[in-house]
Amino acid sequence: MDHKQRHKRLRLLINKLNKDRKRQAKKIDILCNDIIAAQRSFIQALNTVSFAEDFYRSIIGVTDLNKLLNIADRYIRDEIPDANVTFFLRQADGFKLHMSGNSRPITLEKHRLENCLNGELAEAISQSNKILTLDDMFAMGLQSNKIGLSKLSAVTVPLGDFPRSAGFILIYRTSSIELTSQYVDKISAVTCGLSQAIQACHVALQSTN
Repeated sequence: MDHKQRHKRLRLLINKLNKDRKRQAKKIDILCNDIIAAQRSFIQALNTVSFAEDFYRSIIGVTDLNKLLNIADRYIRDEIPDANVTFFLRQADGFKLHMSGNSRPITLEKHRLENCLNGELAEAISQSNKILTLDDMFAMGLQSNKIGLSKLSAVTVPLGDFPRSAGFILIYRTSSIELTSQYVDKISAVTCGLSQAIQACHVALQSTN
């Protein structure tokens, strides 16, 4: 084998090694990214469990509805800074709204967002029994100045307890601080227990009347 052939074979071998190294590096990058993503998901899950544990511990034995909702409001706003929180609780003749005195509603053409939800829309939101965005609410009939609302990031989180929902929570803040799924999922983790606690408060109130 002459020098030229050896040089050619050596070049081909080096090229093959370089390609193999690049493929291996790509596989390692993918694996590292998967590990990082899994770690983030695990940490987020642990944070959610910790949040739920603290929340449920705080409402144990609470039978006064206003106190219960004030606790829930505080936990939500601690988790979602600068948020406005309104509870829409189903009543026999519609919905009763609860809003903590510490909440400072964002003005929207002299109206608060919660006041833009009429009884029909509130009923539709409650019956949907799922998380809804501002766009979802518009699709369901929310009537207001869309330009003004574009400055807000808003969701409704159901107080689901099939077959009949106890209502929902309206959470909103300025769109510059978007309500991401990370926040909403954490709140959703406690709404089933909160719904049951609300119903227990209703039962306790009725038993004293």
